[in-house]
Amino acid sequence: MAKKDNKISMPQTGAGLVRYFDEESVGPKLSPEHVLVATVIVAILCFVLRYSA
Repeated sequence: MAKKDNKISMPQTGAGLVRYFDEESVGPKLSPEHVLVATVIVAILCFVLRYSA
């Protein structure tokens, strides 16, 4: 006879689609402001390097 688990399992929903809000991401978390500032700094750096010589 098979062992009984004491865990309650919920029925599978969503046809096997991943629920992204349940996933834990391990990458860096950046705010949109940080991305915007970094983009502006890189653009200024490219402009300075292009027209400095």
